Amino acid sequence: MATEGLKKMLRQVEIKSDGDVFHEIFKSRPHHISAMSPTLVQNIELHDGEWGNVGSVIFVNYTHDGKDKVVKHEIISIDEEKRLVAYKTIEGDLRELYKTFIITVHVDTHGENNLVTWTFEYEKLKEDVEDPNTLMDFFIAMSKDIETHHLKVES
Repeated sequence: MATEGLKKMLRQVEIKSDGDVFHEIFKSRPHHISAMSPTLVQNIELHDGEWGNVGSVIFVNYTHDGKDKVVKHEIISIDEEKRLVAYKTIEGDLRELYKTFIITVHVDTHGENNLVTWTFEYEKLKEDVEDPNTLMDFFIAMSKDIETHHLKVES
């Protein structure tokens, strides 16, 4: 069973809401995302560790492609200076398709312009597994939901 090795997918989305707040949500307050993007994310719970700490384990109930799914992530990296958080998938639906799946969110802030970069690093379990394009669409849509929520709060 040959696999292609680790692949990378990257997509960026510009947001008008505060980039520092956006970073803080993914680092320390991901459990608030279900209130900001309820159609995509139903629940996020801390299973081990503390919010905002490397090594913490987070369990997520979400809806992707019209199906209810679950995933358990471990926070593997936090870089305050770069406003970056990386999660490694350790259990759940994604592990049925991918041997390795790492999600990184990076927020670039330049005055009014904030750029959110989502990066997936993944290794497929089988060659016929599709690339996670619709999952990337999910993260872009979730980013927009969070932005909309914060723009309403700020106004």
